[in-house]
Amino acid sequence: MNRICNPLLVTLSVILWLSFITSCLDKKNEVPTERVKIALRDAGNQLLLSNKDSTSLILPVVVLEVSKYRLSLDNDLSFDPSNLVEVIQQSFNKASLTENYRVEVIQCSDEEVAYSYKMSASEEQTIIPCAGRLLPNNCYFIEVYFTDITVPFYKSNVIWIGLLGITLLMIFMMYYHKRSSTSNRKPNKNYAAIGSFRFYPEKHKLVKSAQEISLSKKECELLEIFYEHLNDVVKREELERRVWEDNGVFVGRSLDTYISKLRKKFNDDPSIKITNVHGVGYKLEVIKE
Repeated sequence: MNRICNPLLVTLSVILWLSFITSCLDKKNEVPTERVKIALRDAGNQLLLSNKDSTSLILPVVVLEVSKYRLSLDNDLSFDPSNLVEVIQQSFNKASLTENYRVEVIQCSDEEVAYSYKMSASEEQTIIPCAGRLLPNNCYFIEVYFTDITVPFYKSNVIWIGLLGITLLMIFMMYYHKRSSTSNRKPNKNYAAIGSFRFYPEKHKLVKSAQEISLSKKECELLEIFYEHLNDVVKREELERRVWEDNGVFVGRSLDTYISKLRKKFNDDPSIKITNVHGVGYKLEVIKE
């Protein structure tokens, strides 16, 4: 069991460590949502004032998805694209927002893009078409998408699905290993091989070559438990509970007495040892040469 648990713990530790590191790196690229909303409302106000409109309302800024926002006004307006570019740029600069973003002006009626442009910290990648052409009076949405923003690691559905898949796989591997180990240790053809002996639990006997060694009921029950946990320590409490729990009064030294009897029965095979792990329990060991 320990051979499986250790790789599992290591794997989970690596996953959590990568998650922490990646999320910390990605957070550097996250947009501060409240600052974006303030900057867009400021831009909306400037656009209304440039239209000599000081009464129209600026509707709440909507977060459409990660790093994408929509600004809406309750009345129609007309504006020069170059003025829009300047207003948004000034508002974003005041809010200390990234210089990498894309703006789309969308008609409310059909959601067609009436105008769009791209800003970049690199002048070569900045695209501002049709500057100077006035957009007619109409109802518009203004959508801003920050182009250098990555989805944080901890918000990625793909990552979480992957982590869940790895966890389920590791659980399955642990379960399969446990089942396989138990299955491999179950008696085959009515007997179980223990070193050079054949153990027949139903017949309460050990067989070596042509020699048969009888086992008492409790010796047989103890040996079955040891065989289930071959080469692993079995706690005293488990042995006492499983062998003596339903049989009335338990005498403290009974377990040690029966262990001693079992040891004697395996004397002819030095590869078989029943070891006392002090303060814990016993272990049936079969040493392979």
